[in-house]
Formats: sequence, C-alpha cells, structure tokens
Amino acid sequence: MRNNASSRLVRIMGALASFLMAALFVGLFAGLARAGDLKVGIDQVTLIRLDKPGVEVIIGNPSIADVSVQNGRLLAVTGKSAGLTNIMVLDGSGNLTYSKKIFVSADARRLVTLNKGAARMTYSCSPACGPALIPGDAEEFFQPLAKEIRNKLGLAQSAVDGTTTQK
Repeated sequence: MRNNASSRLVRIMGALASFLMAALFVGLFAGLARAGDLKVGIDQVTLIRLDKPGVEVIIGNPSIADVSVQNGRLLAVTGKSAGLTNIMVLDGSGNLTYSKKIFVSADARRLVTLNKGAARMTYSCSPACGPALIPGDAEEFFQPLAKEIRNKLGLAQSAVDGTTTQK
C-alpha cells in the first residue's frame, strides 16, 4: 500500500514537472519576441496591412508559418508549428518594403500534455479536450491524427476544386 502511494506521488510529481517545464519553455520562447515582431498562434491567423503594395512575399520557413496574399496590401499569416521564422515583402523593383520575425507558439493555457512513460500525447482543451497535432508527441498518437487531418484537408481541397463526388 505504501509503495502504491509512493509510486502515485512520483507520477504526480513527474507530471507536474513536465507541465512546469512546458510552461517555462513557452514563457521563455514568447519572451524572445520583441515589440515589433509578429506573434502568431499555431493554427491561428494574423493579418498584416502593408503601407504600400507588395509584389513578392517570402517566408523563411513555410513549415513554421505560411502566408496567403489577400490583395497587394493585405497578407494573412498562419502559424503552422512552433518556432521562429521571418517574412519579407518586396515591391515591383525588388526593394524590401516589409520585414519581420515571426514567432509561432501554442497557447499553453489550452493544451494538456499526457505523459505515459516516454510517450507524450497533447490535447487541446477549449472547451472540450481533443487530440492536438503537436510535433514531438508519440508517433502512435501523432501519425493517425496527422492522417485524419490530411484526409480532411484533401476533402476540403477537392470541394474547392469541384472534384468531390457524392454517393
């Protein structure tokens, strides 16, 4: 009985330590962003309004953030995965008209991480909990979720393309 209580206490302390480390990492990472830098949440969009029209838009690492051009002066930046990248906008003469660092992070207040031994699984809880696609999670948790998301995106894209068939 005493061994059981000790084992449970060790698991609770381990889970608490994991949570505190994740919160510390997110806090430190968010603290690196400066006032003029762009902060974007994973799977969230931030709008950029340009002073003058851009002709070419460059994202340093498209796996961290992506951009869609709404018109010459409005860009929508989407956070893809946690990390740091940058965005540059050039005018018709190739001159740099906009340049910012982009910090992408998860909203730690809405994530719950479950650790089972070495396996990590992350859930997004806003308001109900469901699996979240977070790099670094256990492969047996991550891969099926990634496959479901790819299938969903494929269905959405085929609907846009007009290639869906109804049965």
